Amino acid sequence: MNAQTQREEDIFDAARLIKNPRERQSFLERSCRGDAALRERIEQLLAVESEAEAFFSGGAIAREELETLPEFSFTDSASTTFSTASRVVGEEPIGTKIGRYKLLQKIGEGGCGVVYMAEQEEPVRRRVALKIIKLGMETKSVIARFEAERQALAMMDHPNIAHVFDAGATDRGPPYFVMELVRGVKITEYCDRGRLGNRARLDLFIQVCHAIQHAHQKGIIHGDIKPSNILVTLHDGVAVPKVIDFGISKATEARLTDKMFTAYAQLIGTPAYMSPEQTDITGVDVDTRSDIYSLGVLLYELLTGRTPFEAKELLAGGLDEMRRILREKEAPRPSTRMGALPIETQFNISVMRSSEPHVLMASLRGDLDWVVMKALEKDRARRYETANGLAVDVQRYVNNEPVLARPPSRVYRFRKLVRRNRVVFAATGAVAAALVAGMSTSTWLFLREREARQRAVAAEQQQAQLRHDAELRERITQAALFVTQEKFNEADHLISHMTFREPSVEAARVLRAVGEWHAVQNRWADAADRFSRLLEINELDGSDAATLDSLRCGPALVESGDEVGYEKFRSEQIARYSGAPCAAADRIVKISLLLPADAKILASLSNLEASNTKGLAEAEATGDVFQASWRTLSEALFLYRSGNYTTCIRACARGLAYPEFNAPRTATMHLIRALAETRLGQIDAARVDLTAAREILSAKTKTMEDRGTPIQGFWFDWAFARILLRESAESIDSALHG
Repeated sequence: MNAQTQREEDIFDAARLIKNPRERQSFLERSCRGDAALRERIEQLLAVESEAEAFFSGGAIAREELETLPEFSFTDSASTTFSTASRVVGEEPIGTKIGRYKLLQKIGEGGCGVVYMAEQEEPVRRRVALKIIKLGMETKSVIARFEAERQALAMMDHPNIAHVFDAGATDRGPPYFVMELVRGVKITEYCDRGRLGNRARLDLFIQVCHAIQHAHQKGIIHGDIKPSNILVTLHDGVAVPKVIDFGISKATEARLTDKMFTAYAQLIGTPAYMSPEQTDITGVDVDTRSDIYSLGVLLYELLTGRTPFEAKELLAGGLDEMRRILREKEAPRPSTRMGALPIETQFNISVMRSSEPHVLMASLRGDLDWVVMKALEKDRARRYETANGLAVDVQRYVNNEPVLARPPSRVYRFRKLVRRNRVVFAATGAVAAALVAGMSTSTWLFLREREARQRAVAAEQQQAQLRHDAELRERITQAALFVTQEKFNEADHLISHMTFREPSVEAARVLRAVGEWHAVQNRWADAADRFSRLLEINELDGSDAATLDSLRCGPALVESGDEVGYEKFRSEQIARYSGAPCAAADRIVKISLLLPADAKILASLSNLEASNTKGLAEAEATGDVFQASWRTLSEALFLYRSGNYTTCIRACARGLAYPEFNAPRTATMHLIRALAETRLGQIDAARVDLTAAREILSAKTKTMEDRGTPIQGFWFDWAFARILLRESAESIDSALHG
């Protein structure tokens, strides 16, 4: 594509987003700069698009009907916000049944998809959001992107991200997927309606950061973080933000990236929230730190009611000027921006935050200015490395602790210490004053001198510790950057000799990444070592969620031949989780039965298996095929290890009957059934299942060699299947020749 063609497409993409005719004409005059031929071509393209929209558009829903609809917001692309405003010829009629879902009303549409509110009729009744590709849009690229969005959402399981429940295809062919119906309002509107102060706004923002961090850990970049893509809904009276619309998300894992190319470069994002690197239309240099910039813009708006650069300012000079502003112009600090607003505007913004102008500006000045401006750095290497890093710094501000976004001085740290311990310092000051008043001048001078020496020694020790901690954080940050750049060898070398005294999200992310890198290369001893260290650092965190992330250590230990290490590992995990109901009971059961287990191990797993059985029933009742199929696998393995071979075979048959195909899970089901059939003397049936599993594993190996198709499944699941394949083959061979 030559430069002239690229420029023409850029101007067209921007102009089609401007709906006001006068503003569109003004934009074209600035962008075309007297090139009459260029302007004529673009106006022809705009006219053709307008005719296409008129062809596909039906009547509008009456205003009275719109006012009765529940508040709902959903987006499908960088520049399109769903609204219940129109019906399109050829859409699915309201009342149509698609699978087990009945369409109730259309609630939005975007460039290639339509979203309906639907009612799931069985096995449970509930309202859901059902998204279908538009008629006439079923091109390979659109279907690939639609499928990539579904996979991106399905990979995530977080309370602040809308969940995917189901997927399939309509009778006419186009695919659809079913997700959680989010009823709520955008985060800025919710905060202004409730006149929330900065503390409440920051609490909501921290939850949003954790949701984005979860997406990043799954290899997903959102790419269009803005208020309309973050809805706040109430759960039992508690405000819960939900991040929606991963429609333009970029998957950092290869199997999704392959599906998300476009035939022509497009400028993706919403201008006021775009990072400088997003203005590069090729999009080749965008990573998770682009979302950090957008989070900084969101925080800026939550605090000041304004974005760093207004959308009109960005579009006023055309695309080139917009790129220049985002790449070169420094945004004013939040406190500076507030101070430059008219007095009346300052007052209105302060009222929305239950504050007064001078109080609000004082709260922004200093720490919050530093935090916001670090997130908005033009050089992404100077931004927060992770969304959790930004959330931690905001939480430090809320807790009156020193934020990491500015170089800490002694005076600054001491001031924070006083704010955190006002009562203690006030009482200490009063006692000291009474003592000083009752002492002689010589005694007072002596105590002052000794106290000064002690403070000097303590300050030196504190500085030494701070320098050590800063050096450690710097190495961790550098290793995290290497991981982002896929320089795993450098990251592994940098973090290999570190000792951790406290939890570190970034260090855990690096260890997880290099461990998986070793695993994919079949370097199992190295992978087991990194995952063991990940387990140690996550245990410092103390949360089950963190420690569960380290369970991949199990198959790595078995594949490396370290059975002693595996026995120790599974005993520790069973002891940790068997005392109370556990949401991830199926994973604990599965990982604990990779190798044969004695009666003591099986007895200690009984509570976890009971939790898994309960979770299986709930998943089947709600139609959650993904959870039900994996929990059935864990149930079948437990039944086999317990000697219940006939019941095990029935469980495997049920697991293989689920409609959603997953290659490593299907292979593992066949292998568990082969083991049980061998125990019952059904050798021919066992050999059939063993052959089916081998074919799946061979197809996976061939796919890796051809490198033509993304491999389905996670290495963890393939390793699990390989381990049981060896056990099954040995069992059948022993039965035939033993």
